[in-house]
Amino acid sequence: MSALEPLYEGKAKLLYRTDDPEVLLTRFKDDATAFNAQKRGQIVGKGAINCEISSYLFQVLEQSGIPTHFLDCPSATEMRVRAVTILPIEVVVRNIAAGSLCKQTGIALGTVLPQPLVEFYYKNDALGDPLLTRDRLLLMELATPEQLEMLQSQALQINQRLIDFFQSCGITLVDFKLEFGVDSHQRVILADEISPDTCRLWNQATDDPNQRVMDKDRFRQDLGQVEAAYQQVLERIKGNRV
Repeated sequence: MSALEPLYEGKAKLLYRTDDPEVLLTRFKDDATAFNAQKRGQIVGKGAINCEISSYLFQVLEQSGIPTHFLDCPSATEMRVRAVTILPIEVVVRNIAAGSLCKQTGIALGTVLPQPLVEFYYKNDALGDPLLTRDRLLLMELATPEQLEMLQSQALQINQRLIDFFQSCGITLVDFKLEFGVDSHQRVILADEISPDTCRLWNQATDDPNQRVMDKDRFRQDLGQVEAAYQQVLERIKGNRV
């Protein structure tokens, strides 16, 4: 199966049509952006690392009964996926206070939340991907009430499975972003990627607030050793394969 024409180019991936209308090809890039693309750069090898991490985590979730768009990886930086219509909602799950939650609420960085917090953001670069209430999402008809209930339920289920998996890798899952899409059978399934680009991951082997960061915060905060951190996440995951 060959890639035909570019369908979409995002900050971290390219999406192509294939000769099968039910299948798309995603090509992961080394490009890195932060702060709504105000900061740009490259993380050497990121495309291949994120592709491999995402493919494995999608399979972990599939084994737990969570449907995803993942099919296979024809190359190191490419993933074949089921064609879906992406819902314009970013679902963020938080287990520990970090990032915008601290800035907007004053909650101290590193505070363990009493229960996972699920948030919905409007996927719109021009508006800065704003945090929206459930009622605003329904007012804007970005999803149906049933879809929002499913997103909430699926996000919490995914969160627990990923917490357990990363724990076995010696990594704490701080928070992460998910995207979902509707396939040709009108099923809402997990899409996009799960990687150090979309998750906050802390190394359990150190208490140093800078050294523990294993995700894109190293790029955002100019902490250095970004490539090494991504590679370490991959190696931990590969070492945990059964």
